[in-house]
Amino acid sequence: MPTNVNPTVRRRRLGQELRRLREIKGMTAEEVAERLLVSQSKISRLENGRRSISQRDVRDLCGVYEVEDHRIVDSLMQMAKDSRQQGWWHAFGDIPYSVYIGLETDAESLRVYEPQMVPGLLQTRSYAEALITGALPEAPPSEIEKRVNVRARRQDRVNAPDHPLRLWAVIDESALRRLVGGKQVMREQLEHLVEQSLLPHVTVQVLPFEMGAHPGINGQYAVLEFPDAADSSVVYIEGVTSDLYLEKANDVQRYSVMYEHLRAQALNADQTRLFIGEIAKSYTR
Repeated sequence: MPTNVNPTVRRRRLGQELRRLREIKGMTAEEVAERLLVSQSKISRLENGRRSISQRDVRDLCGVYEVEDHRIVDSLMQMAKDSRQQGWWHAFGDIPYSVYIGLETDAESLRVYEPQMVPGLLQTRSYAEALITGALPEAPPSEIEKRVNVRARRQDRVNAPDHPLRLWAVIDESALRRLVGGKQVMREQLEHLVEQSLLPHVTVQVLPFEMGAHPGINGQYAVLEFPDAADSSVVYIEGVTSDLYLEKANDVQRYSVMYEHLRAQALNADQTRLFIGEIAKSYTR
């Protein structure tokens, strides 16, 4: 579990508390926006943790909600201050999926389904570089290197000596068959995948072609869970121009049930290692 304050998680927690205060007051987001002469989207983004929250925002909202307990106001103000600190990823400059990195950094467990590629937390550097280069053909080498370095830094959560991330990955067979970076890169990647799957907190399962249609046929997604009960689980769906974060209990439950079906249909951990090993051999021949 990270010891540093995570600004992304602080924003989410603060947003949830502000939403709770609004609901206690019996006000809609539209009514609050009208009172503060701001857009409704700003209120929604503040409550969803998608926008940085200033102490002035907190003061104004507490005024609208008529919060009289100074201890509550002071606590919320401190959370707003903490939420404006920078996480480790800010040192790399503009990262399009920084919200997700913030959540991943503080998560206790991650369940991910990947139909097209090896999950980022389990990629070798050579594989990641070839993959990102292919996905961003117009990006300059400096941008490729930055993204590879960020990906490598994210992997510290999996290999942390204390409180490592609990990772469960279901990978479609197509991700293992897709020739990324050449045969040597793929062989090293698959061997690395088998090694990582032997860690006690990492489980890897392959969903072979012969399984046919399955609940994950519509694409990649991840379910993040957090150590603090106050932080609700999040479903993350990656997009080309924007990402989707689902936090409603019904949505999270639906994707969690889908994941259980994927796990049931996939090869078990031992079968998966044998399966990956055979494909790795094919890249040697």
